[in-house]
Amino acid sequence: MTSLLFLIPIALGMGLLGLAAFLWSVRSGQFEDLDGAGARVLFDDGHPLPVPASQPAKEKHCD
Repeated sequence: MTSLLFLIPIALGMGLLGLAAFLWSVRSGQFEDLDGAGARVLFDDGHPLPVPASQPAKEKHCD
């Protein structure tokens, strides 16, 4: 029973800390654009990146 005297305040404190973190993230706009990142991946331009000069280009071999 004495362990409950320590565990209940710790659990309540962790719950309040989680609630505070959630409210901070809502107020700072973390949940404003939930679909934007997924749409940016789908509608990416798709241009291949240029090969840097330090790396040799891959050669195509026909067998």
